[in-house]
Amino acid sequence: MSKAEKLLEKMQRNPRDNFSIEDIESVCRLYGLDCGAPKRGSHFTISHESQEAILTVPHKRPIKPVYIRQFVSYVSAVRMQSGD
Repeated sequence: MSKAEKLLEKMQRNPRDNFSIEDIESVCRLYGLDCGAPKRGSHFTISHESQEAILTVPHKRPIKPVYIRQFVSYVSAVRMQSGD
């Protein structure tokens, strides 16, 4: 099990933990999600070709639990589409 997979499991178990945008970027790389840095403002955009929606996550640390829950749901939707 890779570090990114462990991070995703940790996010699922405890979204209130102290996660950073680097943690989210690590999970994005593992599952092939595009994680774009903000051109202006403070929110990263996360997208995947299998999803119509684009998720936005603030760069501010620590990332609030609501954003971690949304991110975990987004990753789960991508995994279901790809058959993981």
